[in-house]
Amino acid sequence: MMVSRHPTRVDEHPILGPMPPRQEVSFTFDGRRLSAFAGEMVAAALLAHGIRGFRTTERGRAPRGLYCAIGHCFECLVTVDGGPPVRACLTPVRDGMEVTSAAVAPDSVSAAVAPALAPTVGSDA
Repeated sequence: MMVSRHPTRVDEHPILGPMPPRQEVSFTFDGRRLSAFAGEMVAAALLAHGIRGFRTTERGRAPRGLYCAIGHCFECLVTVDGGPPVRACLTPVRDGMEVTSAAVAPDSVSAAVAPALAPTVGSDA
């Protein structure tokens, strides 16, 4: 079995075999430089570095991180390159990306969630 340079990552799977070579990129999370694989989701890269809390709630400052991992919830919201909140589980890492956590105000969450909850034109919703 191959010894991993990244002890928290699967480099060789017992059924699927070894992972193909992947390009490493770097990004920052709250000013800390981290490595990731190109195209990997931000959430996966943060978890690989042992980072479990991606943001805190506005009220109570409760930590929030990866919950559903498929884009249904909004627990993993982060800010990328100063833009609006995005879900870390759906956002691929890019080289040089600046990701930040923050206390996300209820208005910010509502703004991020609203498009996903809006009925689709022509649907039966």
